[in-house]
Amino acid sequence: MKFVLAPDKFKDSLTGLEFCNAVEEGILKVIPHAEIIKLPLADGGDGTIEIINFYLKGEVVNVEVNNPLFQHISATYLYSSKSKTAYIEMAEASGLKLLAIKERDCKNTTTLGTGELIVNAINKGAKHIILGIGGSATNDCGIGMAKALGYRFYDKNKNEVSPVGQSLSQINFIDRTQVSNALSQVTFKIACDVINPLHGKNGAAYVYAKQKGASQEDIEMLDRGLQDFSKIIDSHFKIESQYILGAGAAGGMGIGTKVFLKGELISGIELIKELAQFDLKIKDADWIITGEGRLDSQTLSGKTIKGVIESAKQKNIKVATFCGKVELNSSILKQNRISYADDILSQASSFEDAMKNSYDYITKMARVFAEKIKD
Repeated sequence: MKFVLAPDKFKDSLTGLEFCNAVEEGILKVIPHAEIIKLPLADGGDGTIEIINFYLKGEVVNVEVNNPLFQHISATYLYSSKSKTAYIEMAEASGLKLLAIKERDCKNTTTLGTGELIVNAINKGAKHIILGIGGSATNDCGIGMAKALGYRFYDKNKNEVSPVGQSLSQINFIDRTQVSNALSQVTFKIACDVINPLHGKNGAAYVYAKQKGASQEDIEMLDRGLQDFSKIIDSHFKIESQYILGAGAAGGMGIGTKVFLKGELISGIELIKELAQFDLKIKDADWIITGEGRLDSQTLSGKTIKGVIESAKQKNIKVATFCGKVELNSSILKQNRISYADDILSQASSFEDAMKNSYDYITKMARVFAEKIKD
């Protein structure tokens, strides 16, 4: 029998690869000649960089860049010279995690550092760049990133504006004469799991700016800036930015990557599946075994398990889930093509026991599962 093991991490408990090892151990005790393919996954959240590197097998590159407040820091990205592919996390250079709570002020923060990482990767020889845009501290619509790449933004008096959120309404003209031709030789895929429009009540400022330090007054100003700047980019790039799904992601970085990088916005799980050649490697599998810490309604709206189910459905492969906790009833599981489900908390003596001994519980669950399906 062929089993594909394709979990997300169990936060603070098990990595995806540890899950794979535990399930393999349990299955082989019962079906010693089973064919087991390990394809740990992620959906763009915490831990994605480790999963990317499982497939990319790249080197960690350190670069001095500007943080969101224009202070010099050391940031990293992954680079594979073999495939000429770089994986860059926006949060490493322009993330909220880099700022103390009192420093958060997204009207004055920039994505310049993310652009500097991109420039470094291109200079290193990258022809393919995967950019994760979660966890940003910014609302600058990507103009900081664009400045690092050679774009310049001017007001009506032909003065260059600072690449921060509160400058967006001032921009009257975009100059791209200094953009390197090398940029057009690179393909960009953008990990983006939100579909917010650029501006308005569901847009970048109203939905996300408060957690980035914006007051209500700031939010209104930033939203006006996004509206004003959208007119400039629509005219300059001949698009309708407000109708692009995900344009408002990461303070407008969604649309920024679209126009300045010609990037393709793609869900995090679909991007990882593509990198793993997932749909190719699951061919002829009898079961795909997936899992994550909690299986609930949110899981089925675009996270890792949902991505696994979609691929399994196309190839008529049965899906089993081993999770920390399953919060869906059997009817919903069946509706979502989950043929078998088990969880740790139904067996553990306490939450602490579940967290501490999750590897052993997953191994046991895999053994029980294998005994049930081996005939």
